[in-house]
Amino acid sequence: MLRILFVCTGNTCRSPLAEGLLRMRVRQEGLAAEVRSAGVSAMTGGPISRNSQSLLHEAGFKESISSLAISDADVDWADLVLTMTTGHKRTVIGRFPHAIEKTYTLNEYVEDDDRILKAIEEREQLAAELQLKQALSQTVSVEERSRMYTLENTIPDYDISDPYGGSLADYRNTAEEISRSLDKLVKKLL
Repeated sequence: MLRILFVCTGNTCRSPLAEGLLRMRVRQEGLAAEVRSAGVSAMTGGPISRNSQSLLHEAGFKESISSLAISDADVDWADLVLTMTTGHKRTVIGRFPHAIEKTYTLNEYVEDDDRILKAIEEREQLAAELQLKQALSQTVSVEERSRMYTLENTIPDYDISDPYGGSLADYRNTAEEISRSLDKLVKKLL
């Protein structure tokens, strides 16, 4: 059984939406998966946002979700950690370096454009090489900086919009963003 952990900031808006919406799809599709969510700056046991709860109920999700502060146990439990933003991904990897091989942004994980996937792979390799050069006090060439800039501009912004403090319409837009990514995720898991 695949265990998926969604991560955002406070675990009140985006990651609970992703958790609830994917739990429903897991049941509908008969997928062998468990789904949870947590936040990098969450307070365990708090309620999720009223707008997220409303949208989940509207979609037919009747279970209760409470916020959860991410912990070693959560990361160890997960086979796949899917974050809502690149910043969340960096935070998870920074706190839990052993999770680097299983941590992605949701949109990055479901990317299916080969050109972009190759650019991501090259960027990750180049970034590692440049970090090593800097650690060894070696000079990074103009060509290397230029290539990194080109790669960064090739790769789309994978962050899912944050509706925190916004209207129900803002939350609905975010839920639609998440839903489109979950469509791709379910196809990938099938």
